[in-house]
Amino acid sequence: MHAKDILIDGFSRIREEVHATVGGLGPDELTARPSPDTNSIAWLVWHLTRVQDDHMADAFGLEQVWLSQDWEKRFGLDLPRRDTGYGHSPAKVARVRVDSGELLTGYYDAVHDQSLDALRGLAAKDLARVVDERWDPPVTLGVRLVSVLSDDLQHVGQAAYLRGLLQSAAA
Repeated sequence: MHAKDILIDGFSRIREEVHATVGGLGPDELTARPSPDTNSIAWLVWHLTRVQDDHMADAFGLEQVWLSQDWEKRFGLDLPRRDTGYGHSPAKVARVRVDSGELLTGYYDAVHDQSLDALRGLAAKDLARVVDERWDPPVTLGVRLVSVLSDDLQHVGQAAYLRGLLQSAAA
């Protein structure tokens, strides 16, 4: 198995978990927050998708799906165009509201497709390419991909946990 196949498998698992977490939830459940200082499922899934979109596009020299496919307009959030959610205050988390889970999964699927297209073209030597020199040591493509994978898996796990909390409270 090649490294790119492992990465493709890892990113595909995120997609599976996004769909399992969001599926069947309405707008109220997606935006529910256990307390004013916590994130919602909608925010967590939007954020993990924005991070993947932003970081993968940057690493592979692509345009963000958020902008190129008009997802920014479809969501209609009161946030800056390139906002990924990093460092959001509770007030900004509250701005991430959706009318349906299909909006979240649709955007995730579009980002996933672009990510997999980029990963399929990887050669082992590409993983050593430096993609961000602002860090010491500079960040390679391999490190960036694992970072995105880790971040996304953590956030989808948080969203799944929140779904369980909401469902048990409703039972």
